[in-house]
Amino acid sequence: MDPRFVPEGVDLERPNAARIYDWALGGTANWAVDREFGEQLVKTFPLVRTAARANRAFLGRAVRHCVENGVTQFLDLGSGVPTVGNVHEIAGEVDGDSRCVYVDNEPVAVAHARILLEKGGDPARHAVLAGDLRDADDIWESAFDTGVLDPAKPVALLTVAVLHFVPEPELAAVIARYRRLLPAGSFYVLSHVTMSGVEGAELEQIQRVVKQYEQSSTPATFRDKEEIRGFFGDFELVAPGLVPVGAWRLDDPRSPAVDCAIGGVARKPGF
Repeated sequence: MDPRFVPEGVDLERPNAARIYDWALGGTANWAVDREFGEQLVKTFPLVRTAARANRAFLGRAVRHCVENGVTQFLDLGSGVPTVGNVHEIAGEVDGDSRCVYVDNEPVAVAHARILLEKGGDPARHAVLAGDLRDADDIWESAFDTGVLDPAKPVALLTVAVLHFVPEPELAAVIARYRRLLPAGSFYVLSHVTMSGVEGAELEQIQRVVKQYEQSSTPATFRDKEEIRGFFGDFELVAPGLVPVGAWRLDDPRSPAVDCAIGGVARKPGF
């Protein structure tokens, strides 16, 4: 990242989750402070980059599942820095008329998403918003004010690898609000880190990772599996349910398992 390109609001004194994730995926929208932090994470938890890639691959499979099952418009909350396998690109490979609105509160993520879409996007089909996902009603209204999404059709709501960076104690109520706003037949795609089911050396490593993130601008909150499942409410989880991201409809049996990152896809009843 060119140090001269610093969007307004960027904190270069502390590492940031969106930029660290970009680093872990091999991206370039990060600074030395993020790379140094990432290297320290790898020393603590050697599977950091493996987990990031497994999560990104889960996102791709989940997006394809949504499109193949009739939902072609996406609201991606906490979308992060654009990198290989963006939602609009994956969806567009399956349905050329798919639509996506990206939302993030990290200035680098928003700036780069806008640059990406300016170069190769379609303003009628793609948009980027700067906002806090906790402001559900404002985000929802702003997303539809773009004209990209059709309120009469189902939407795939994505919170992939973001909620563990939202310490909001009332987060369950926030997500419940989004579920109520979603039209019948919509999908909810979620991935989240957890210590549930993680044992031995990996558990100790994850506990140390949590401590390390306390030094960043985006501390991590590792919820247990039942609390994560609660974010789906009464939506119907599609098979295989809430599982490690590398095991969700895996299309490469050689992919390594990462138990601390789990994900699932659920559909709103009544369609």
